[in-house]
Amino acid sequence: MKKLIIVAGARPNFMKIAPLMHALEGNKEIMPVLVHTGQHYDIKMSGQFFDDLNIPKPHVNLEVGSASQAVQTARIMERFEKVCEDEKPDAVLVVGDVTSTAACTLVAAKMGITTIHYEAGLRSRDRSMPEEINRLVTDSITDIFFTTSKDADENLLKENVPAEKIFMVGNLMIDSLVANIDKAKKTPLTFKLLNRDREVSFGKDFVEGKYGVMTFHRPGNVDDPDSLHRLIEIWGKVSESVPLVFPVHPRTYKNIENFGFRNMIDSYPHLFFIEPLGYLQFIHLVMNFMFTLTDSGGIQEETTYLNIPCLTVRPNTERPITIWEGSNKLIKVEEIEREVALILEGKGKHGKCPELWDGEAANRIVMRLLAINN
Repeated sequence: MKKLIIVAGARPNFMKIAPLMHALEGNKEIMPVLVHTGQHYDIKMSGQFFDDLNIPKPHVNLEVGSASQAVQTARIMERFEKVCEDEKPDAVLVVGDVTSTAACTLVAAKMGITTIHYEAGLRSRDRSMPEEINRLVTDSITDIFFTTSKDADENLLKENVPAEKIFMVGNLMIDSLVANIDKAKKTPLTFKLLNRDREVSFGKDFVEGKYGVMTFHRPGNVDDPDSLHRLIEIWGKVSESVPLVFPVHPRTYKNIENFGFRNMIDSYPHLFFIEPLGYLQFIHLVMNFMFTLTDSGGIQEETTYLNIPCLTVRPNTERPITIWEGSNKLIKVEEIEREVALILEGKGKHGKCPELWDGEAANRIVMRLLAINN
């Protein structure tokens, strides 16, 4: 039996490794060893996802916690090297583009362990994004590349990766979505508002198909007080036309507090800032909204699968397939109000589901791993 270390470090990773862990359950040829780096340590950002997605308890938790990217990278590398020395894996599989992805690939490559990158080949062409650096570093030293779309294959070929090392397998995020839709529908949607002593609930404060959801955490949008102030003003104006529900990322909320913007948020009665959600609650929320305003990556894929308009407030995306074929649209901050107005008029963007985004990616990955194994 071959031993495979699977690395998860941050919230987006958990949705990707869950279907893979389930697909490997009981496999007699591959022994998975799940390593959680602890890059996201908040229960809502990490622990609850293991419960919601029925992921087995990690074999190892590196517990690196929060720190600067350099310090976090160093901690992960130091602790992961010890894991590799103890476990002696035949291969290490990393997912996505977070700090853990690049750090663990570096360790494995230096130790001569076969490296496998799921979600390889995605490119934003924007090196100001830490995730883009992680993607480039990881793919420059990876041995086997699992991709989610044809454009990722093309990017890798242009970077001189041999075609025989590239395998388009589909989208694990969609595997998780498909597997949990029915369960998510039964998950209650009642939330306590941050900084307000009352609860809001689905069906009362906002109703099916008549609200928007926001996710914002990119430094370019939330780390500068002027930029964040401008965004809050726009969110507030939009909320006067349609309720907005925002499961706030800890980074964003910390900046809101530090910049003194809490009273400003409270002045908009239909701008609902709530704590981060578990996976099932979030998917229930996503399934019933009218649109999303975001600067995140994963939700571009989930909305494309569900064919719900997604307004991505960024100059670029590493997931252009969601624009070419899906319901995603890149916009500027000053375009938010106009684009939301179009959606409210029934003119929001819709599209189709990309190839192999069918809920079977994990099974294809396991079949490929078995072929590599032999």
